[in-house]
Amino acid sequence: MAPSVSRRSVLRAAGVTAAGTAAAFTLSGASSGAEAPVFAHGVASGDPMPDSVLLWTRVTPSPDAVPGSGKGMPVGVRWEVADDAGFTRVVARGHVRTGPERDHTVKVTAGGLCASTAYWYRFTAQGEVSPAGRTRTAPSHDQDVASLRFGVASCANWAVGHFAPYGCLADRDDLDAFIHLGDYLYEGNPNPASDLRPSVPPNELITLGDYRQRHAMYKTDEHLRRLHARHPMVATWDDHEAADNAWSGGSPSHDPATEGDWADRMRAAHQAYFEWMPVRHRGDRLYRRLKFGKLADLTMLDLRTYRTRQPGPAPGTGGTILGAEQREWFLDGLARGTASWNLIGNSVMVTPIEIPALPTRERLALDDLLDGQPTTVNTDQWDGYTEDRRRVLDTIAAQGRGNTVFLTGDVHSSWANDVPRDGTSVAVEFVCPSVTSDNIDEQLGVPPRTGSLKVEAAIRVLNPHVRFVELDSHGPGVLEVTPEAVRMNWYYVADRRDPATAVTFAHAFRTVAGDPRVRPADG
Repeated sequence: MAPSVSRRSVLRAAGVTAAGTAAAFTLSGASSGAEAPVFAHGVASGDPMPDSVLLWTRVTPSPDAVPGSGKGMPVGVRWEVADDAGFTRVVARGHVRTGPERDHTVKVTAGGLCASTAYWYRFTAQGEVSPAGRTRTAPSHDQDVASLRFGVASCANWAVGHFAPYGCLADRDDLDAFIHLGDYLYEGNPNPASDLRPSVPPNELITLGDYRQRHAMYKTDEHLRRLHARHPMVATWDDHEAADNAWSGGSPSHDPATEGDWADRMRAAHQAYFEWMPVRHRGDRLYRRLKFGKLADLTMLDLRTYRTRQPGPAPGTGGTILGAEQREWFLDGLARGTASWNLIGNSVMVTPIEIPALPTRERLALDDLLDGQPTTVNTDQWDGYTEDRRRVLDTIAAQGRGNTVFLTGDVHSSWANDVPRDGTSVAVEFVCPSVTSDNIDEQLGVPPRTGSLKVEAAIRVLNPHVRFVELDSHGPGVLEVTPEAVRMNWYYVADRRDPATAVTFAHAFRTVAGDPRVRPADG
């Protein structure tokens, strides 16, 4: 292994190079004057099944065919999957065409594969061969699985930091997949005066071309490229993939008078997401369920597309966060599930949280962390949609198995919660922190662990079902699943602004089968 100082220097250079690559290759309608690599945005895989996996790449066939430009010729692309890194034993191959109508992205389903097996894949276009990616299929549905391990991440704001948490997961050799719980990208208006990394395009995302460019920029980050090439992804979206605090009919940050029709903007955001992300979908439907043998069902919810407008200061009584069709599908899956564990990919917190009274400065920081709502509850999460939550928790309680674990992002902080129903915990919730997006210490402008302690203590006093909360740190989670228990490990970065920052183990909590409560876990 190279000395650590050498590795850190290389990674810092990679971070600088990634930003430069974004500027060179993703400006709509322009190029840097140098021809972009054919596979400038790497490779990815996603949504593993026992006999197939989704493969992704993006081709740059000519210097003018930059993302979002609508330019460039159609091009043929070959793909192949092998069971060895040298591609001497190719087990699946095919040919597809792509063009400007789909931003020259490529998504193919590689089928006929064996369950619980590692594979390598690559693409070829215009005589150039892509970097090789590694992926893994899921266990067969009737397989007795001894253990599973997933990376967990959410909330990656390009402008304020480097994506070292992704690099931490990419360095691991023991993940079956990584789960992304939303805010894979941020649509907001960059601030060149204060941003660590310049954004492309240099404006808030509104059009299809805008969203395509921002997706392309994200896939030039070296840490994220390595993660995509190393492990299959299972993802859902939250709000920032379209607009902040989005609901089915709009967003507080969307002004129809100056930004056009909301439905057009949402369609643009969804189209770019489906083009640029290795996710399976049916039309505009992203919610889905993946099975990992008899050990775990992983349900990925869509909590933005079908929800009604967030209610005012009081929790909602008549709205929906799921929508009728998704709700019935979800409840049916909960009632019929036979796997040892129900894992729920859930973009906003399901645990009821009462926001404590705090001094003005801390309260404003907490409000900003919880979507800027100066109320006693955060109505952008399930607290604003209590009828849907009641039906979900009633179904979980009726099944009586004590095997449901919600996996959540959104709030840029770390939580381990008992999920109560009528005073009794019926599930647990593990919340991963952000990759880079601001949390309490950045909101307060103070060093970590200096301004948040009294906020955390006040939250715990008012919400005794919150077993752990940490409001300052950034990093990934790693979820370990066995028939006996599910455990979440939190890892934190030392400095989000350093592309080569250290990432270290911080906390662990678990729940055991049949007893849906959070317990401390050994380090």
